[in-house]
Amino acid sequence: MRVLGIETSCDETAAAVVSDRREVLSNVVHQQLADHQPFAGVVPEVAARAHLDQVGRVVQAALDQSGVGWDGIDAVAATAGPGLIGGVLVGVMTGKALAAARGLPFVAVNHLEAHALTARLTDDVQFPYLLLLVSGGHCQLLVVEAVGRYRRLGTTIDDAVGEAFDKTAKMLGLGYPGGPAVERAAKGGDAGRFELPRPLKGRDGCDFSFSGLKTRVRMAIEGLPPGPMQDRDIADLCASFQAAVADVLAERTGRAVDMFLERHPAGRTLVVAGGVAANQAIRARLQDLAADRGLDFAVPAPALCTDNGAMVAWAGVERFRLGLTDGLDFRPRPRWPLDPDAPKAVGAGVKA
Repeated sequence: MRVLGIETSCDETAAAVVSDRREVLSNVVHQQLADHQPFAGVVPEVAARAHLDQVGRVVQAALDQSGVGWDGIDAVAATAGPGLIGGVLVGVMTGKALAAARGLPFVAVNHLEAHALTARLTDDVQFPYLLLLVSGGHCQLLVVEAVGRYRRLGTTIDDAVGEAFDKTAKMLGLGYPGGPAVERAAKGGDAGRFELPRPLKGRDGCDFSFSGLKTRVRMAIEGLPPGPMQDRDIADLCASFQAAVADVLAERTGRAVDMFLERHPAGRTLVVAGGVAANQAIRARLQDLAADRGLDFAVPAPALCTDNGAMVAWAGVERFRLGLTDGLDFRPRPRWPLDPDAPKAVGAGVKA
């Protein structure tokens, strides 16, 4: 079985062909960095127009690179939410049109589920497992019990961790995307120079908060001597910020491990997914946590942590082989929580 997957939920136009044998036959990603760098962040209208310009070319390139052609495709999957609705509409309408024209089943994929299931593509992780999903728009801890069955243990009460990286980079003049820029600068910095808070660390539950951490970064910048920031100041502040984030993620995830193992004593794996999972310092900290708790650790390769078509195609494989397809009247969803019954975190701006 081979599925074509299309991803357009944010600022990557992506398509891929993946088989049920866990083979990534193609994975084409067009990044819109140049389109959004002047704004130091993603502009939804700009992203949607770029998706319209690129999606046909990207899909054709994925088919060409796969070597199978349309006759070898069994279904078409597309991210149908959550995300920037303009971009989601482009991907969904493209997927529907291709499915209708070729007489193929259509699979509407939840973007978060695509991230959640990627470790089953890369590492053949078995259910159940604990997932830390960390990206520019999401920060959640979830128990993944089966395809379509998730139990949320914690979420952010304000900003996602990737958003905090981007805004920190913007304050420091490091440009967009902020996550890789902060990580590069942090490598030469002193993580102990600036005293930054660890929001919610030690509190009950597994929720996250990063708004106050960003505020303290801004205050630290304002406390520097007048004039342009020195490279040493930037490196030390990035290192201090990254260390604070790693501490929070490790402590909150440790609490989630306890809850996970209480419910699933046979659970063996901690999975980290999403764009922030590409950060090597954070990845190493969480790997140490898993080892200390006797859990296996799985994290996709960096190219499969950021948004891509392969994760959507694989989620399509997982759903299609269970008979979970969708009609061409499926409506894209700007918000689409994996666990709709989970209580809201205490605070405003909960990402779902």
